Amino acid sequence: MDVEVTPLPGIGVREDFATRAGRRIGVVSHRDGKFELIVARQDDPDAAVASIPLTPEEAVTLAGLLGSPQLVSRLSEQHRDISGITTRQLPVVAYANRTLGDTALRTRTSASVVAVVRAGVAHPSPGPEFLFHTGDLAVVVGTAEGLTAAADILTGG
Repeated sequence: MDVEVTPLPGIGVREDFATRAGRRIGVVSHRDGKFELIVARQDDPDAAVASIPLTPEEAVTLAGLLGSPQLVSRLSEQHRDISGITTRQLPVVAYANRTLGDTALRTRTSASVVAVVRAGVAHPSPGPEFLFHTGDLAVVVGTAEGLTAAADILTGG
């Protein structure tokens, strides 16, 4: 499914997609760290029928309800036959507004961030320039020890 990303100067970023029924549903990630769940009018994708403000914590909860467990489940299923490899979702606390490269996570832990879930939208294979936002969940693959170290880094710095 294609996610359309639209910069909103002075506000943040709008990320949305078209449902099978032709409705556009998305999230506005505000520069101040807040989120807004939006549903566009069917005849005008730039006009919202519904707009629900969400705190970062509410956005993370909604993301969990909508799909991040399924993403982790699929990744875990793919790694099931590989002994010693585990997949976990880790909240990004200490690196909000910093890049994945700033964490030096792979170098420090041998664990890899394979996706970032932001307000219910998965961003697969983020590069070192990927900028974390408040409320992001990093999907990390590695050994149990590596994941523990990664959790310490992402939550505490």
